[in-house]
Amino acid sequence: MKILMVVTSHDKLGDTGEKTGFWLEELAAPYYVFRDAGAKVTIASPKGGMPPVDPKSNLPDNETEATRRFKSDQTAQDDLAHSLRLQEVSVNDYDAIFLPGGHGPLWDLAVDPDAIALIEAFVKADKPVGAVCHAPATLGDVKGTDGDFLVRGKRVTGFTNAEEEAVGLTDVVPFLLEDRLKERGAQFRHGAMWGAYVEVNGKLVTGQNPASSAPAAEALLKVLTAR
Repeated sequence: MKILMVVTSHDKLGDTGEKTGFWLEELAAPYYVFRDAGAKVTIASPKGGMPPVDPKSNLPDNETEATRRFKSDQTAQDDLAHSLRLQEVSVNDYDAIFLPGGHGPLWDLAVDPDAIALIEAFVKADKPVGAVCHAPATLGDVKGTDGDFLVRGKRVTGFTNAEEEAVGLTDVVPFLLEDRLKERGAQFRHGAMWGAYVEVNGKLVTGQNPASSAPAAEALLKVLTAR
């Protein structure tokens, strides 16, 4: 199995002067779910090279077993530091795609033509697509094989309006993920705030928040191995 993980290259949290990026747990936990299952994992980002990690996800309170393992794993660090540019990536080289969140994707992946085209290529090839937390924002403008929004009529989840309000960023982010997916016709569902929650609709897998990152990756593996 070959799985592509796509993370953000965006590091500015709106006009706050603070930094953002990808959320480390949402990369690390799925990375090991995939790698421990025997999959070859490749990391890509819009700009390539070393993607920005959200500094808050590196704080002791947000550390997990997976993040500690990732930071001490030289192979993982090399995979991250040398992420491929999205323009260099072909759907033909991978069996599935998974997008970790963090706030960064709201600014770049959600509107990045290469990211959108790549996900559309995976959909057209009938290969599994997974995204967790804020990364389902990237699905907003993705079109399905029928030419309509991919998420229209589908059960999906992601970082909720309530969770965005709880972290105090409702007026900072360019749009609210829950609202955007609903505007595209998605059947947006969610569990308790900060609790693990995953939706699987065909070969589309979405997770609600950081706690959902490993379960979402496990769900993607089930979809992939059931093919």
